[in-house]
Amino acid sequence: MIPVRERFVVDESGQPIAVLLDIEVYRQLLEAVEELESLQAYDEAKASGEVPVPLEEAIASIEKERS
Repeated sequence: MIPVRERFVVDESGQPIAVLLDIEVYRQLLEAVEELESLQAYDEAKASGEVPVPLEEAIASIEKERS
């Protein structure tokens, strides 16, 4: 787990409006989000029931559509 020291920016009435993070914590959070997005995309693709296409075939199809 990522150790987080919470630091907030507050408005005139003392309500938190932003969070300050150490850059390393920010980078780790971004990595975690990217990994979760990849897992979610995989799960959605698997649940779609579509037949998988080999990478080379997909690239050839995309290149054909672009020309």
